[in-house]
Amino acid sequence: MKMKHGIFSGAWLMTFALAMGITPSQIAWAEESVLNQQIAQAEASKGKPVTIRGKISAVEQQTLKVTTPSGEVLVHLPDAVRINGVAPAKLADIKRGTYVGTAAQKQADGSLRALEVHIFPEEGRGTAEGQRPYDLQPGSTMTNANVEKVEQVAVEKVQGQMLTLKYKGGEAQVLVPPETPIVKNVPGDRALLKPGTGVVIPAVRSTDGLITATRISAGVDGVMPPM
Repeated sequence: MKMKHGIFSGAWLMTFALAMGITPSQIAWAEESVLNQQIAQAEASKGKPVTIRGKISAVEQQTLKVTTPSGEVLVHLPDAVRINGVAPAKLADIKRGTYVGTAAQKQADGSLRALEVHIFPEEGRGTAEGQRPYDLQPGSTMTNANVEKVEQVAVEKVQGQMLTLKYKGGEAQVLVPPETPIVKNVPGDRALLKPGTGVVIPAVRSTDGLITATRISAGVDGVMPPM
C-alpha cells in the first residue's frame, strides 16, 4: 500500500472500493463529482456564480449560445465540464430509499412545496447532500436527500404526495402536487448539446464578463430541465 502526502494511491483505493461492494460506475460518478467540484471551486474563485437557463440556439466549438428569458447568452465550455442528461420521470418513480433533489418554496406551516423534483441514479447517491438557498425563484431552496417516507396528503385543499427527506444534519417535509415537474438524471455527453436543447448551466461570470460553465444539465427527448 503506497501513500503520498497522506493520500492512498488510486489503485489501492479502487481495490478497496471494489472489496466494499462499490461498483466501477459508482466510483466513476464519485470521481467525476470531485473533479466537477474542483473545477467549480477553481472557476468560482475567478468570478461570480450565475445560473443560465434556456435553450441552446447555436454551438460553436467551445461556446454555447443560449436563448434565455432575458436574451442571448454566450457560455464558454471548459474541456472537463461535466454534462448530464435530464429525462422524463413520474411521481410513481419516487419511493422510499430514492435519492432526490428538489427545488421548493417554504410554506406557512414550515413544510416545503416542490417546484420540481429530480431523481438521481443510484451511483449519484450523496451528491451535494443537504439543504441550501437556491435561485430558481426568490426564497427557494434546494434539498438533496434520501426519501424516508412517501404518503398521500391534502394540504390546504391541495392533493399531493408528502415526501419525508433525510440528509446529514436535518430532515424536510416536501409536498409534491400532481403538476410538479418530475425528471431523472441520466448519463450525458456533448452529443446532447445541440440547437433546441433545454439546458440549466451553473456557471461563473468573470470580471471581464466571460461566462464559464461549471456543469451542464441538458434535456433529453425535448425535456426542459426544471431545476
